[in-house]
Amino acid sequence: MNSQNDTSRLPITAHGAEGPKAAGLYDPAHEHESCGVGFLVHLKGQRSHKVIDDGITALEHLEHRGACGCEVNTGDGAGILIQVPHDFFSHVCAQEGIRLPAPDHYGVGLIFAPKNKRAQREAMRLLQNIVEEDGQHLLGWRQVPTDNSSLGATAVAAEPDMFHVFIGRGEHIRNLDAFERRLFVIRRLFHSALDRGDVKQAASFYVPSLSAKTLIYKGMLIASQIREYFPDLSDPRMASALCMFHSRFSTNTFPSWKLAHPYRMISHNGEINTLRGNVNWMRARESLFESDLIPDIQRIMPVIDESGSDTACFDNALEFLTMTGRPIEHAVMMMIPEPWDGHESMSQEKKDFYRYHSCLMEPWDGPASIAFTDGNKIGAVLDRNGLRPSRYYVTKDDFVIMASEVGVLPIEPENVLYKGRLQPGRMFLVDMAEGRIIDDTELKHRMASERPYGEWLAKNLKTIDDLPKGKPAKMLQGEKLLQHQIAFGYTVEDLKYILGPMAHDGQEALGSMGTDTPLAVLSDKPQPLFNYFKQLFAQVTNPPLDAIREEIVTSVISLVGPEGDLLEPQPENARRVEIKSPFIDNNDLARFKAARNGKLSTRVLPLLFPAAEGPKGLERAMTRLCEQADEAIENGARILVLSDRGVDKNNAPIPALLATAGLQNHLVRQRKRTRVGLVLETGEAREGHHFALLIGYGADAVNPYLALDTLAGMRDEGLMESAISYEEAVEHYLKACKKAVVKIMSKMGISTVQSYRGAQIFEAIGLAQDFINHYFTYTASRIGGVGVEEIGVDTLYHQERAFPERDGGLDELLWGGQYQWRRDGEYHLFNPETVFRLQHSTRSGRLDVFKEYSRMVDDQSERLCTLRGLFEINSDREPIPIDEVEPIEAIFHRFATGAMSFGSIGAEAHETLAIAMNRLGGKSNTGEGGEDRRRYTPDENGDQRRSAIKQVASGRFGVTSEYLVNSDELQIKMAQGAKPGEGGQLPGNKVWPWIADVRYSTPGVGLISPPPHHDIYSIEDLAQLIHDLKNSNPRARISVKLVAEVGVGTVAAGVAKAKSDVVLISGHDGGTGASPLTSIKHAGVPWELGLAETQQTLVLN
Repeated sequence: MNSQNDTSRLPITAHGAEGPKAAGLYDPAHEHESCGVGFLVHLKGQRSHKVIDDGITALEHLEHRGACGCEVNTGDGAGILIQVPHDFFSHVCAQEGIRLPAPDHYGVGLIFAPKNKRAQREAMRLLQNIVEEDGQHLLGWRQVPTDNSSLGATAVAAEPDMFHVFIGRGEHIRNLDAFERRLFVIRRLFHSALDRGDVKQAASFYVPSLSAKTLIYKGMLIASQIREYFPDLSDPRMASALCMFHSRFSTNTFPSWKLAHPYRMISHNGEINTLRGNVNWMRARESLFESDLIPDIQRIMPVIDESGSDTACFDNALEFLTMTGRPIEHAVMMMIPEPWDGHESMSQEKKDFYRYHSCLMEPWDGPASIAFTDGNKIGAVLDRNGLRPSRYYVTKDDFVIMASEVGVLPIEPENVLYKGRLQPGRMFLVDMAEGRIIDDTELKHRMASERPYGEWLAKNLKTIDDLPKGKPAKMLQGEKLLQHQIAFGYTVEDLKYILGPMAHDGQEALGSMGTDTPLAVLSDKPQPLFNYFKQLFAQVTNPPLDAIREEIVTSVISLVGPEGDLLEPQPENARRVEIKSPFIDNNDLARFKAARNGKLSTRVLPLLFPAAEGPKGLERAMTRLCEQADEAIENGARILVLSDRGVDKNNAPIPALLATAGLQNHLVRQRKRTRVGLVLETGEAREGHHFALLIGYGADAVNPYLALDTLAGMRDEGLMESAISYEEAVEHYLKACKKAVVKIMSKMGISTVQSYRGAQIFEAIGLAQDFINHYFTYTASRIGGVGVEEIGVDTLYHQERAFPERDGGLDELLWGGQYQWRRDGEYHLFNPETVFRLQHSTRSGRLDVFKEYSRMVDDQSERLCTLRGLFEINSDREPIPIDEVEPIEAIFHRFATGAMSFGSIGAEAHETLAIAMNRLGGKSNTGEGGEDRRRYTPDENGDQRRSAIKQVASGRFGVTSEYLVNSDELQIKMAQGAKPGEGGQLPGNKVWPWIADVRYSTPGVGLISPPPHHDIYSIEDLAQLIHDLKNSNPRARISVKLVAEVGVGTVAAGVAKAKSDVVLISGHDGGTGASPLTSIKHAGVPWELGLAETQQTLVLN
């Protein structure tokens, strides 16, 4: 069609849905994907149809890395990116009456559109207006030929109409790169207009690509369908020098054409774990953006479309950095840096490059193999941990093939020049203009030597010692210390089980068995706000990290102070304070406070509110805090110290987490956050979970002054386990804080504090939604509850105990009872009454006593402790006669024991459980410690000590062919309720010869189960293990053990697509032989939430 307004010949049919909205506990924001990715390129840039044809062949050979749902012909997505094929378009456009100018003087866009004719006409007029206002020329439209005969019903129901739009370069545009930027702006303005609802069915329009260099063909396809679905791709005139390809494996089966890869510049296999923080930080920077290359840059804000997937968001950011002047390889180095901190063999020049750019933006962290291109260069990069596979071949006839695995194309051995694999943090780049592969070392030397980054850092980047000395606040002692401890909710347990071990051993204390105390919202005791949040963790779709054995890739460096101009490289961008750890002592804090003048000037903001105002005063205090911060920033403050010092009978503390998160989100909304650093001086934070929350919600540095003063008090009172100096205690304690946060980060697969800061990787339980929306924006919260006023009530409870109106002396610290039962402490499901009745009933064989025990544990409505305790059966139906109900024996088949390994418990207990379950017809579980082969033979009396469920965990202890075939169910343990995201540990003194024999290890040598399975880094890896286990024992069911957290339903959907027979959802209160106390108390959520979300998600799928 030669007229931009001629849409009369467009076919109109019904348009299918583009996937469901959030429903119940399901939220599409939690979808994951893993994939097969790669590219084919001619080194010298010679265009041919062979490149496209071979690229599609390679894609077809990666089909097993993609997936489909219940319809084998409805895929999760597949696509290719090629260079604009001028010869092809010249021919087909001439037939449509469209005259194309010379190559590089026009751009081509692919547009997905609903099948509504009126909506299409409105969108075409809208785009035409935008193009003409920009001074470019809309040359015409072409409907993309498609053949959906091989597609499944689900894909067809959601299938969009596809159009090519051709835009001519305006006469005032001086070169191709300038034209490419204008096409970028046009596309962004078009999407912004669609977001405003200027067009009917606006949400169904999508522009996969609009470029003078590259073109995308993609859809909700399996890899083998793309050639037939797009007839264009079989035309011999269709030529390109490069072809990027991608096959998608999604955790869901919902129809979505736009989620297929490639995106505009990348194809991605992996996940961005720090996405929420990356998006927030980019949003906060936007008010500072200016660019000579894009004078109207503020018109195209926001940079990132938050409705997109993690890959789409990464692509948005990469495209933005590239369009504003950086080479694509430079932008990739900024977003996915190598682990440079502590890298002894890295050149200083390269370290300076990375250190300088760390002052500008945080890494986008997570397991990733990313192929990228700007149409002239094409390359790939791995994340710093190398957690996705990528291999390449270079042939003698100048072709380069990179893919997720070898064998995607048949290559004669004599034609292979050399081959290799991508290495962690390394980049692989083909520059067709130079006609060669640029080595990682040369490439990064070229980028690092462009500017004198080392000089810029030496003149501008400060350390804590460069700040003026200040006088630390006077240490709290005696009654004042006790008053503050009470005011901030300290307990005896905090001193005994948290602070003491951290100060003495330099690490968190371990516990066992799990937790049986109420959720914070159900407790009748005042709770710190920290306790309403649960840590998230990686499972299946990406691996947790081993924080101990992979320490080289972790970094706790933190930068304090305002960020510079992301778009303009200049020395002043490095004007920040670099600290080796975000946890600072009182002397370091005094230096920050003393910096009251100059370009890093500090302003102290009080975190206090008048106790006389009551609970409602807390909300007013938060409003004042945000106003004071805005005023301080406008008056030149570049570092804000948020301090709750000064608590007394008149002034109560604002909870540190509320202040940090509330101010962080306020400043992000105001786009001011990157203009200032946030340092927290708090008496409330004292354990690893607290510090992870404060960093995770935006604090740059934390000074736990009351915890440090408490260490001095404990030392003076002889409460330390051994005689150590105060300085040693502080050093050990701050080291333990650092290790705790690194461990919590690593559970989510995050390597750097800089990426973790502001990433908000937590779930709230029991906080009101309006409270979450205002102060903890975008945090997952699925159960409502208390708000700011109730938090104020708990705060004032401690305040009144610390500064009582009555005479008669100060109260002592409460015991707490979180970790050990106390009569006046926190309620425990297993308390002296329940434990006594359980023991008495089993020893005496008395059923009546056992029923008393059951009643006490089951009847939780009297003492609310669990979510299930809040439910009552609500039915007006007549009871079914007992003889019509399943017999007891049938119900027994559904019972299974917990998975406690041989080693965590002894042989007598382990075998007794197996015998009992086999007598009942239920199933016992080996745990991850293997099983003695003698148990496979029945005893003389007919009892069987063989466990029906055999577990396959990350350590693979005792896993042999004999072990696998002697099972009714094989269970892959991806996470454990008491410590999700962490591995197990059996100390050497527990590895007796008989345990070592079963585990195939050495007696006396400690055994470690790593946090990840080292053969499962993604959903397709799990599918491979499930396939292997089914082949090892075709009779056994395969189950996958997950732990409840927000999003577990989408993971479970992916597990089902990987052909697991059973999904097991474990709760946060599961047992364990050993786990850090903060993991036992604060990781994972109740199984009730996980089970409900999984059921709802699987039904929706």
